[in-house]
Amino acid sequence: MTQHLPYSVLDLSPVPEGSTAQDAIRNTIDLAQHAEGWGYHRFWLAEHHNMPGIASAATAVLIGLVAQATKTIRVGAGGIMLPNHAPLTVAEAFGTLATAFPDRIDLGLGRAPGGDGAVIRALRRDPMADSFPQDVVELLDYLGPERAGAAVRALPGEGTNIPVWILGSSLFGAQLAAHLGLPYAFASHFAPEQLEQALSIYRERFRPSPWGQKPYAVLAANVFAADDAGEAAYLRTTMQLAFARLRTGQPGKLPRPVRDIDAEIGAQMRQAVDGALRISAVGDRERVRDQLSRLVETYRPDEVILTGQIHDHTARLRSFEIAAEAASSLPPVRQAA
Repeated sequence: MTQHLPYSVLDLSPVPEGSTAQDAIRNTIDLAQHAEGWGYHRFWLAEHHNMPGIASAATAVLIGLVAQATKTIRVGAGGIMLPNHAPLTVAEAFGTLATAFPDRIDLGLGRAPGGDGAVIRALRRDPMADSFPQDVVELLDYLGPERAGAAVRALPGEGTNIPVWILGSSLFGAQLAAHLGLPYAFASHFAPEQLEQALSIYRERFRPSPWGQKPYAVLAANVFAADDAGEAAYLRTTMQLAFARLRTGQPGKLPRPVRDIDAEIGAQMRQAVDGALRISAVGDRERVRDQLSRLVETYRPDEVILTGQIHDHTARLRSFEIAAEAASSLPPVRQAA
């Protein structure tokens, strides 16, 4: 049997203009069910707070809904923003998920707060605290082998050995993942500047551990696919417009696509946005396959995780279907020694 590079989905449960969070959650579940049939390996959801256009704030709850509605696809967090939570709380929540859905739950951990200063205060977290490495180790202990003599145990959680990932958009996460021997996913879909250096550091410094014997790196990429390349470019304007609004302090629901993006945000902003979103594949199936192939050849990931903020749910489904057709023919890349 021919092996292919695993491909997965990162979803933010987007809330498009003209719809509600209830619609977004229903659409996320629908996408996950389709993704399972299209051969996607994982379906990850990301924690964000105070965002009108994102319905995945209670990430563990939504993961449970998706896992309940699917059968085989792995479901997880891409990720949980650990500074917002006590490690024990995360261990218990994901331990419960792993107990209910054995061998299907992933736990990706991020260092960012997933919101602004007001959110941090509302979460009752200390904005000056930075104990992420220590919190990761504490969490790993809670989810690892039975700790019968420990004063505090995650029950459920203990003994589940849930796969824990480090997520990052800088060199810090790469260094930590390598030091702890954990799999690593880089947020190249919106912050590609240090992608190549981060992957190099991770692979060069990786230390085998009980959680992994060799590096495992995931590349995140945007995908906007349609049967017509022009339609795919049109669908992409939703993400360009949303990103521009976020950068200018105007977050909102996911905007409708536009025919002239420069008229909406200006050529200079569009160029800046396109730079941040340059790890993308846009077009029909052949173009998307060619662009994904070049990304894989350049960065040699062990897996690709695809995301795409598209306003119309039917078009979003078709985009991920085409992307699956393209990604399913990508062979694994042999890592350099």
